[in-house]
Amino acid sequence: EVQLVESGGGLVQAGGFLRLSCAASGFTFDDYSIAWFRQAPGKEREGVLCTTSGGTNIYYADSVKGRFTVSKDNAKNTMYLQMSSLRSEDTAVYYCAAKRACSGYAPTYDYWGQGTQVTVSS
Repeated sequence: EVQLVESGGGLVQAGGFLRLSCAASGFTFDDYSIAWFRQAPGKEREGVLCTTSGGTNIYYADSVKGRFTVSKDNAKNTMYLQMSSLRSEDTAVYYCAAKRACSGYAPTYDYWGQGTQVTVSS
């Protein structure tokens, strides 16, 4: 059974740092691309970035370039989203999702995590 479990959200002050985790089971990162989406209250789910199975990062949100990075621990089958210089507009529920090829279009994703709340106070 394919499963994605996220953790690491919380409340942080503007300018601060958070690291989100996405632990995968039932597949490996060699076979799937992993994307991060976010959804703020009253807004549509937005693609943030995606890491291909080959390790290439594709950014969908220009506002996070230079601030958000990803890393992975293959031994733990876990992907991490490192978020620095956080802004109030980064406040959202963050989701990781998996599919064969990266896309910024949420409905195309096969598997989703449960989401984790990130709140940035100004």
